Amino acid sequence: MLRISKRLLARIAIFLGGFGFVAGSTLFVLAYFTVDIPNPNDFVNTQSTIIQYSNGSEIGRIGAQNRTIVPLAKMPLHLRQAVLAAENRNFYSEHAFSPQGFARAVWDNIKTFGRGGGGSTITQQYAKTAFLTQERTITRKIKELVIAIKLENQLSKDQILENYLNTIYFGRGSYGVETAAQQYFNRSAKQLNLAQSAVIASILRSPGYYDPQYSKANLERLQGRFAYVLNGMVKAGWITEAQAKATKFPTIMPGTSEGWLSGPKGYLIEMVRAELIKRGFTEDQLMKGGLVVKTTFDQKAQTSAMAAVAKLTPANAPENLHIGLVAIRPGTGEIVALYGGADYVKRQLNDATQSIAMAGSTFKPFALAAALESGIPLTSMWNGDSPQTFDDAGKPYVVNNYGGEGWGQISLMVATSHSVNTVYVPLGIKAGPDKVVDVARRAGIPDSVAMMPTPSVVLGTSSPHVIDVAVAYATFAANGVYAAPWFISEVNGSNGGVLYQAPSPSPNTVFSKEVMADLTYGLQEVVKNGTATYGTAGLGRPAAGKTGTSEQNSSAWFSGYTPQLAASVAMFRDDATQSLNGIGGLNSVTGGSFPARIWNAYMKGALKGQEPIDFAPPTFIGGTEALPIPNPVATIAPSAAAAWCQSADLTGVNKDLSEFCTKALKKYLIPTPQP
Repeated sequence: MLRISKRLLARIAIFLGGFGFVAGSTLFVLAYFTVDIPNPNDFVNTQSTIIQYSNGSEIGRIGAQNRTIVPLAKMPLHLRQAVLAAENRNFYSEHAFSPQGFARAVWDNIKTFGRGGGGSTITQQYAKTAFLTQERTITRKIKELVIAIKLENQLSKDQILENYLNTIYFGRGSYGVETAAQQYFNRSAKQLNLAQSAVIASILRSPGYYDPQYSKANLERLQGRFAYVLNGMVKAGWITEAQAKATKFPTIMPGTSEGWLSGPKGYLIEMVRAELIKRGFTEDQLMKGGLVVKTTFDQKAQTSAMAAVAKLTPANAPENLHIGLVAIRPGTGEIVALYGGADYVKRQLNDATQSIAMAGSTFKPFALAAALESGIPLTSMWNGDSPQTFDDAGKPYVVNNYGGEGWGQISLMVATSHSVNTVYVPLGIKAGPDKVVDVARRAGIPDSVAMMPTPSVVLGTSSPHVIDVAVAYATFAANGVYAAPWFISEVNGSNGGVLYQAPSPSPNTVFSKEVMADLTYGLQEVVKNGTATYGTAGLGRPAAGKTGTSEQNSSAWFSGYTPQLAASVAMFRDDATQSLNGIGGLNSVTGGSFPARIWNAYMKGALKGQEPIDFAPPTFIGGTEALPIPNPVATIAPSAAAAWCQSADLTGVNKDLSEFCTKALKKYLIPTPQP
């Protein structure tokens, strides 16, 4: 019975095999004459847009598929050989498919009802990736085979291998060896050594199974396959056993966060995308066109910006603490670094270009420049007592110094270095609040930032963007030459043709060199002996700048410059009602604390290796002798202040004067208005 059964089974197997062969052959012949090589799937021919630093190094990419196509000739020979050793060692000597591998795949899929694997050649893998879906069926397998055969009739082996290496998925969102080399080793494919090439070849079989970023088990499997690839190269005669033994497993970069807009660099990439759209490029071009965009962003400067913020952001800070940083090259307007946030994916509002924060004393240099243009010298003497009350169109304007400190009679130079409010408000009044606004506009504060020509404009009641202030201080650094900010220098197509070239900067002289020399001299004292001394210690080069702290400490700034670089740093929360005080263990967070430290650390890194340059010497407008101001700005008459208080509505916009008015009315025996 057993013998009969075996004989019967053998006959059945022979019959089925013969039938299967005939049926399969018939199906194959039919497919060969009916299946054409279609146009490649759209994604195969798409290339991501590459965003570059000014030195040509890559910042990131825009595109649905992270791919950069490179010719086979630019791929190292050992990379090509490693891939062949891993996937198809007889690629150059065999035909489009392996009969044994194909038979195994067909039988496997019959047994598993279409869920089996396969033994595909590189040509078959390319045919599947480029022209077909990933479904695992006999029909798709036959189509794959037909297309593979036809491909080898149309293309050389080198062409097929080149297309394959530019098409296959390597994990980490990378398609093709060029982007894989960037993802795993932060270098171009042409720079890969033997060990790195063997890793790339090993991973492509199943990135999720071999990429070490996912698990320790993956690393162990990858190391095993790495050895397999090297052994295969030895057997093929491409390397010697000694070379294989000397090739050590390389260090692999950790995987980046998901998405091409993740992390701080996401803000740069999104800025570039938005600017290109504004300049007429389409979304389709950006996502699929393989553009290469060179920017003005300096790699060293940008790295320094991200490192400075990461290192010096206060510990245990609230989630809604925001830091913006912009650095600009004076005289050209080139943005060399920008920090808009920790992760664009988590927060799509750029804290350097879109968020606003009350400027505080960062605006005082505009009053200083206006005063210098009016002939008021740094040596002029002023009353620094606190508080003082000035006349704001008949309304009392109470001004206090930081901490309520009174300074007595001091020079404008001292008032600048210590940011004395009770000197700067009358300074702005004397120079003219409209003149202060004009200076700010000329320096680079745009019309979109509201500024009222009132005495308070000097104390930075306006709320600019960080980039606005950086532009203005870059104007100071350039000795009064304004240049509009920009960051895209060139766009090239996938074929290397130039599609866009930035026009040459058009700088405009908006202040005299004499005024700027004295302004800078005054702002140097802020760094040397003033409110920024501690935060900027150890910079090791001439620098000028100004701290800024808004009322209620809702924002803190430091904006400063050297002759080579200007930068502004701001720290703030979601709105002006939320104080920074207490953050980082400080009772009072000022511009001279965290913002100045971040600016200092940034400048040290960004300017490392550059020789220090001195500023132009001061011209001492108005002379060097202490000069009492003729017709000083008078405080409001007590009786006039009391009269205003008697009839004023001390709610809403005048709420901040309720305490002052209570005291004024009491002092001058005027009945206090009832609520």
